[in-house]
Amino acid sequence: MATKKKNPKRKLLQKKNKFSLLSPIELKRILVPIDFSDYSKNALEYAIPFAKQFNASIDLLYVVEPTIYPADFSFGQIGFPNVEEELRTRGSDELEKLITKEIGKKVKAKKVVRTGKPFYEINQYASEEAIDLIIIATHGHTGMEHILFGSTAEKVVRKAPCPVLVVRMGEHEFIKKVNL
Repeated sequence: MATKKKNPKRKLLQKKNKFSLLSPIELKRILVPIDFSDYSKNALEYAIPFAKQFNASIDLLYVVEPTIYPADFSFGQIGFPNVEEELRTRGSDELEKLITKEIGKKVKAKKVVRTGKPFYEINQYASEEAIDLIIIATHGHTGMEHILFGSTAEKVVRKAPCPVLVVRMGEHEFIKKVNL
C-alpha cells in the first residue's frame, strides 16, 4: 500500500490562509471604485485587509465621466475627446501610484479605467468580471448636494450584482491603522 506524500507547500498555504480555509465566505475579487478623494482612499484601506484575509485580489476602478458642453443651440452638445483621453491617462497613472504606494505586494491588484456614468460602469464592471464584493466610499452628501449630485454609492447599492460594503469616513472605523 502506497503512502501519500504530504505537500509542504499545502501546509504553508493552510497556515498562511487559515482563516480563509475555515470561513464559509469565499472572496476572490474585490472591487474598489476610486475617485482619488480621501473618502475613496479610505475605502481602499478597508479593502486591503479584506483581500489579505481572504486571499483575494483587488480591482481598482476609476471612471472618467464624458465631458459634454452645450456649445450652441444649432450644433447641439459637443464632446471633448482630448480632455477625456487626458483624464484616462492621468487616472491610469494615479492608479498605478496608488497600487505601488498603498498596496505594494500585500495582495494582487490591478487597475482599470473606464468612461461613462460612475454608478453604471461600477456595476457593469462588477457583473462582467464576476466581482465578489464592492467596497465603496460615500461622501456623505445630504440636503441640496444630495439632490443635485445624487449618490453614486446609493445607486451602486441598488443595482449591484454582488454585496456592497459602504464606507463612511469619520464614523466608527473597524480597521486597525497598521502596516499589513
